[in-house]
Amino acid sequence: MYILHVSAVTNWGGGENHIENLCFELKESHPEIKNTILCARNTPFHERLKKSDLNFITAPLKIKIDPRFFLKIGAFCKKEKVDLIHIHEPSALFACILADKLYNLPPFVFSKKTSFPIKQRKKTLYKYNYSKIKKILCVSEETKRVAEKAIANHNKLITIYHGTNLKTKSIETPFLLREKYEIPSDKKVIGSIANHIKAKHLDTWIDVVDTIINKEKKTDYIFVQIGTFSERTEALLDRVKALNLEKHMIFLGYTPNASNFLPQFDISLITSQSEGIPQFIYESMYHKVPVISTNVGGIPEAIEHDINGLLAPVYDSKTLTDHIITLSKDPQLQEEFIQKSYEKLMKNFTTSAMAKQTLEVYKTILDDA
Repeated sequence: MYILHVSAVTNWGGGENHIENLCFELKESHPEIKNTILCARNTPFHERLKKSDLNFITAPLKIKIDPRFFLKIGAFCKKEKVDLIHIHEPSALFACILADKLYNLPPFVFSKKTSFPIKQRKKTLYKYNYSKIKKILCVSEETKRVAEKAIANHNKLITIYHGTNLKTKSIETPFLLREKYEIPSDKKVIGSIANHIKAKHLDTWIDVVDTIINKEKKTDYIFVQIGTFSERTEALLDRVKALNLEKHMIFLGYTPNASNFLPQFDISLITSQSEGIPQFIYESMYHKVPVISTNVGGIPEAIEHDINGLLAPVYDSKTLTDHIITLSKDPQLQEEFIQKSYEKLMKNFTTSAMAKQTLEVYKTILDDA
C-alpha cells in the first residue's frame, strides 16, 4: 500500500501536526506501508519535515492554484504507483481534482479538520462531493454533523479523533517562562497556543484579559499566547496597547514544539469561535493542565462542562473570566479536572488509535476498488 498525503497550507498548525503524527504512527506500526507527504516548498511544514525521518516531497506554491503543485501530484502518483491519496485540507483537494483531470489519479480520502460549514455554492459542493472521494474523515462528531448538510452520500462520513502522540512528549524548552519574563511565583500563568487566524478569535482572548485586569482589577494573572503571527496580529497588538495591557500579556509568536511549554501554564484558555477539536486541548489533557474553553465545534466531546473542564458560550468573555477566577482559586477542582481529562485522553484520544482507525479506512477503500 502506498499513500500520498497532500497539504497545501503555508504555515504550521494542528492539521500539519495530524499528518506528522499519522505518518509517524503508520511508519512504526506498519513499516510495510509507504507514506509520502507532499507539502508546499519553503514553508514551516517543509522545514519541520526536513528534521524528521518521514518521506516527503515538495512543490512550489506561490499562488493559490499553482500548476507546479498539482502537476507534481499527478506525476508522482504515476511514477510511484500510489494506491491512495489522503488529502488534508481544502486547497489540496482542489489541487488533486485538477491533477485528476489530467492523470486519472487513484482514490481519495479527505480529512475535514474544522467545524466550518461547507458553503452551499455549486463549485464548492462539486469539490466536496467529487466522485474520487471515497471517505471523509471528520475530526469530531460535530464536524461530521456539519458536513452532512453538504455531502450527498452520508455513508462517506466517518469520525476519527486525531488525538495526541504519546511517544513524542517532552517538557524541554529553550527557556522557562517565569524566568525569562520575570513572572512572580504568586501570579497565575493563563496560556493559549493558537495561530492568529479567524477561527481562534483572539479578540475574545484580549477581552478576557481586559475584563480581568481593567474591570475586575485582578493583577495576579499573566497571559501567555503562543502561535504564528498573521495579517491579524497588528490589530490584536494595537488593541493590547490601547487597553494598556502590555505588561499583562506576552506574545511569543511561532514557537517550535510549543506544547512543551504547557506544564508551565496554570490554566489553558481557548477562545475559538470555530473548531474541530484543537490539538491544544489534547496536549493540555496530557500535561495535566486544566482547560477553560468556548463551547464550539467538537470541544465538548473532549471537555465536558463541570466534569473535566469549564465551558462558556462563544464570545462570552465575562463567563470565561468568571471561570478563570473560580478555577484558579480551587486546587481541588483543578486536580479533579486534570485527572478525569488524562483518563479520557488515554482511553479515547491517542494517535495510535487514530492511525489504527485510519488504516482500516484505507484497507476498506482499496479492497472495494
